Amino acid sequence: MATRTRSRLSTALLAPALALGATVGLASAPAQAAVWNSCDQWGNTTLNGYTLYNNIWGSGTGSQCIWANSGTNWGVWANHPNTGGIKSYPNAKKVVNKPITSLASLTSGYNVTVPSSGAYNTSYDIWDTGYKYEVMLWVNKTGAVGPLGSSQGSVTLGGSTWSVYKGNNGSNDVFSFIRSSNSNSGTVNILPLLKWIKDTKGWFGNVTIGDVQFGYEITSSSGGLDFTTNSLTVSSS
Repeated sequence: MATRTRSRLSTALLAPALALGATVGLASAPAQAAVWNSCDQWGNTTLNGYTLYNNIWGSGTGSQCIWANSGTNWGVWANHPNTGGIKSYPNAKKVVNKPITSLASLTSGYNVTVPSSGAYNTSYDIWDTGYKYEVMLWVNKTGAVGPLGSSQGSVTLGGSTWSVYKGNNGSNDVFSFIRSSNSNSGTVNILPLLKWIKDTKGWFGNVTIGDVQFGYEITSSSGGLDFTTNSLTVSSS
């Protein structure tokens, strides 16, 4: 089971934007020249309302480079050793900044191309503005990875059936929803999941939803693997 820590979020947010990265590994980018790329540990930029992070936050990491044609079409080449522990969470972030009861809708669509080897999950990482609560939605997973905490049964919400886990990483509570079958494309109705946590389980109150992140939590990708977000939308009202 992979261990998790909040440092991948807080450090990435606090670290200054470093000079944009080198060319190592960027041969895996699309044939056309990407609008932006970086091999820096905390490389980040904002494109059409989405903030992209390379976000190599774990220990014992290898190399990783991120490229983007837009905030919703981007990818990562990663070569992390076949050892335990999460190495990185490259992601695209959309800021919502609305209390749950003020949201009429919160939905997201995704389409990804991911490797058949390695150890990783493709996931949403949703935070309240106080960073006390973290909601993860795993839409696919490969290899020796698992959620933090204890099983809370299963629930069918937001267009899918999920196994639910509840835990704490020492910094914040973590609620993980693991999709019952792997999916590389689809639509998630996120708001019913948040209301289920709030109203049915009472695990948090009317928190303000801040960041909706989508990316790849990579534990190992030995030899170099490509992760591509073909398209992504995050919409709220």
